[in-house]
Amino acid sequence: MTTMRRFCCNDLLRFTAVNLDHLTETFNMSFYMTYLARWPDYFHVALAPGNRIMGYIMGKVEGQGESWHGHVTAVTVAPEFRRQQLAKKLMNLLENISDNNYNAYFVDLFVRASNAPAIKMYEKLGYVIYRRVLRYYSGEEDGLDMRKALSRDIEKKSVIPLKRPITPDELEVMINRGDRWFHESAHLLFTFCIICFFIVSLIFMLSV
Repeated sequence: MTTMRRFCCNDLLRFTAVNLDHLTETFNMSFYMTYLARWPDYFHVALAPGNRIMGYIMGKVEGQGESWHGHVTAVTVAPEFRRQQLAKKLMNLLENISDNNYNAYFVDLFVRASNAPAIKMYEKLGYVIYRRVLRYYSGEEDGLDMRKALSRDIEKKSVIPLKRPITPDELEVMINRGDRWFHESAHLLFTFCIICFFIVSLIFMLSV
């Protein structure tokens, strides 16, 4: 029986075996800790009886306007637990969080252009190749940006493929633009809340 729960700090000491697959992207500890702190509801682990880690998924929500979306940063299953549709269950979990909790337009992910089994699996889950990013992986191999529209994107505009490939520099500009908008918006919202608090406090003091 498989148990799904949120990933926790202790799991970082036990998931090495799951990352042994050469196609699985492995990051440093600070990277995983950042995801645990900022997007804990996007970081889940699948456990077998005996509390053994079978696989995990990590992601985030980002973007602005109609580009507001959930992103699959990593999803992997240990070799001995594959062919049990575990990756599908993990992906469905992230998609449901993006759809129901964050009202995102779509979910996207990146995969190596040479990873035919993964591409085939994602296509079976409803993902389409949205664009090719040239030399995305270590400046050598192209990456494919695959997307799946969620219920908010009624017209499926988010998954209409681009006609030309893009470079990592172009992708970085798009990401940074979205991050900058998010931080500026958060700052304005915080300032607005502070002003409202002082106005309400002043009105209350004058009415006493």
